Amino acid sequence: MRLIAFDTATEWCTAALWLDGALHWREARAGQRHSDLLVPMIMDLLAEAGLKLGQLDGLAYGMGPGSFTGLRIACGVAQGLALGSDLRVVGVSTLEALAQEAWNQRRADRVLACLDARMQEVYAGLYRRQDEGWLCQAGPLVCAPQDLPAPPAAGYTGAGPGFLAHAGMTSAWPVPLLAVAGELIPHARAIAHLAVPRLARGEGLPAEAAEPLYIRDKVALKIRERAHTSMA
Repeated sequence: MRLIAFDTATEWCTAALWLDGALHWREARAGQRHSDLLVPMIMDLLAEAGLKLGQLDGLAYGMGPGSFTGLRIACGVAQGLALGSDLRVVGVSTLEALAQEAWNQRRADRVLACLDARMQEVYAGLYRRQDEGWLCQAGPLVCAPQDLPAPPAAGYTGAGPGFLAHAGMTSAWPVPLLAVAGELIPHARAIAHLAVPRLARGEGLPAEAAEPLYIRDKVALKIRERAHTSMA
């Protein structure tokens, strides 16, 4: 199986090449430069492996939730590359990718994934590892930090930069998190891990079917809402 995966849903831009079980990746704290960095990252990975896009079995992208602009970039790149090379695409939840990254890095099998959604909100999902994948127990949802879904039992690890942006939001819970890994992001290597079995099962979609996952209609505050938030 040969697959390129990428994500631009956070301030990080990441790309990964899955090559018959081996992973190679690129990463950069992109700020607002995702559109400048992503395609060169992908082409660099392919060149390093001596491959062309048409030799891949498919593409995988972080479909959201996340930055509105970032999701549009990932979706557009997935559509463009897949259409030009007649490849199938797999969209992967960024929150599930966070859970997978927590498993890859911490061997956490129960995860509360959390991304900062701006506007005093977070994106969140509660996951439990099942077989080689993840069972979503709650979410994906967008909520105020104080409304973050509490794990149903002990042993959950918090993963994602939402915990860094809103420190202390779980301090009142009767059952504390086992650990918090706020440095973890929905990395392309985790997206690749999740996408490969789906592609192997025939779940890849045609290029034009690639879509972002939005779970919040409003993507910006009005001027008076920003003023009210700053005084809160």
